[in-house]
Amino acid sequence: MNMTMRWFGTGYDSVTLKQIRQVPGVKGVITTLYNKQPGEAWSREEIHKLKNEVEDSGLTIEGIESVNIHDSIKIGSSDRDKYIKNYNETLEHLGQEDIHLVCYNFMPIFDWTRSDLAKVRPDGSTVLAYDDKVISKIKPNEIFATIDKKSNGFILPGWEPERMSHIKELFSLYKNVDEKKLFANLKYFLEAIMPTCEKYNIKMAIHPDDPAWPVFGLPRIVTGKENILKIFKLVDSPLNGLTFCSGSLGSNPENDLPDIIRSSKGRIHFAHVRNLKYNGAGDFQEAAHLSSDGSLDMFAILKALYDIGFDGPMRPDHGRAIWGEKSMPGYGLYDRALGATYLNGLWESIEKMSTK
Repeated sequence: MNMTMRWFGTGYDSVTLKQIRQVPGVKGVITTLYNKQPGEAWSREEIHKLKNEVEDSGLTIEGIESVNIHDSIKIGSSDRDKYIKNYNETLEHLGQEDIHLVCYNFMPIFDWTRSDLAKVRPDGSTVLAYDDKVISKIKPNEIFATIDKKSNGFILPGWEPERMSHIKELFSLYKNVDEKKLFANLKYFLEAIMPTCEKYNIKMAIHPDDPAWPVFGLPRIVTGKENILKIFKLVDSPLNGLTFCSGSLGSNPENDLPDIIRSSKGRIHFAHVRNLKYNGAGDFQEAAHLSSDGSLDMFAILKALYDIGFDGPMRPDHGRAIWGEKSMPGYGLYDRALGATYLNGLWESIEKMSTK
């Protein structure tokens, strides 16, 4: 296991590479070219510049999160091949720069959904939260304005204003896309990029839907064990794998997270590990990484990852806003640094117990 932290890039992230370098046990970052739009090809020069910046700080790039997929690919529009060509070009340039992991998602319109970006907890910290009852009262074209009020002025990944400005058009384009068609379009995409992935040994790690059920009537397909195993079979290559995200899959209490991990042996390329607390059906809020602070057993999750021989990058996921820090919601320094240290401690304990 290789502990990392997500970094959005200079000018976009309140957290610096210098700060990340000082978190014990963190030697790499998961990053992206945050200024690139879905469907736009990344040049090798841009990637090389980013790589040099990270390496000059004493860290390494362990993966890209994300190379976002254009809606035409997810919808299956007539122009999708143009955007797949650009995606292959980006993968080619990443491979040439010795970057071999891409986390991506196949969620229609919204990469993730929350009803509150700053829910106040009893300890005074704030967290991201989701409540179906609140979401059901918000019109899809109004949700961006609703949650952006608590974004601390940061652009939210997956909620870029330029996309949200034509959200009605996007909903219209997706009106004939059901779960079956979304699976078919994912298969088409994976088949088209797999030769490039094989050439450069690039592991594609699909991210689960967040939350793990349909929202606003849009289909979602990366929701649990059955669908994850189905995705592996769409293109039965070890490079077609999963970003295991405990928070996204854990949003549905019916998902047995250790079982999903063990059932995905050899196909988990990346791990997002965080905790959350269930408040009721369709109602949860994020928590500190500590098991007792939420509803997920972090020891059991890491033990399952250890048992399957997981050796890829892991990162603490969304953290609380604590100690007065102002940052992109979920992505401050302090609580994620605490999370990384806690997860490293659990991993060390599991490792030492397993070698006795």
